[in-house]
Amino acid sequence: MKPRIAIDGPAGAGKSTVARALAQALGLTYLDTGAMYRAITLSALRKGINLSDAGDLARLAQHISIEIRNDGPDNQNMVFLDGQDVTEEIRLPEVSRNVSVVARCPQVRTILAARQRQIGMRGGVVMDGRDIGTIVMPEAEYKFFLTASLEERARRRQAELEAKGEKIGLAQMMNELSVRDQIDSGRECAPLCPAADAVHIDTTEMTIEQVVRKIAVSTGRSA
Repeated sequence: MKPRIAIDGPAGAGKSTVARALAQALGLTYLDTGAMYRAITLSALRKGINLSDAGDLARLAQHISIEIRNDGPDNQNMVFLDGQDVTEEIRLPEVSRNVSVVARCPQVRTILAARQRQIGMRGGVVMDGRDIGTIVMPEAEYKFFLTASLEERARRRQAELEAKGEKIGLAQMMNELSVRDQIDSGRECAPLCPAADAVHIDTTEMTIEQVVRKIAVSTGRSA
């Protein structure tokens, strides 16, 4: 079976960009698990669901259709919610501000982890998130945990938003990421933490190409 590669880390560490580029370089399937949580968050916001109501969130996660396709530009995941392309909508600031609340719901995590695990069982996948190496694919052949300084992560997110025409101050972005780190690391269900056997990579001073190359070499391949 082709290898399974788990890439975890906090927001802004570069894991999604790295995972996507790595999958493309190695000819593997890429899955951004965070996009699935974002899709549920978008749907909940659209429907006016109370994000603190675990029961309503679980029912929503159980019944909506989330399809991930690997046919976007540069191997980007295209996300379809109940048949509608929401690839851009799930990156809206309102979704970003609320996704960590949805993601800490145990019932939602159980439902989505099961779907993600099914994809992982096929092999030949690079999957990124916050609990891939610990919960979703603990049996993955290769596990990596990416980090970066809070300021650098905030600068990266700031650049992403500016590219979309949205402005946000560095201090505000650092604060938002800090709050999200606390929520993700402190939740009882599947908290953000590295797998015991994960390789740690600090990406603060590294380019995407350098990180991809380092991971590829670690798996015995070249990118």
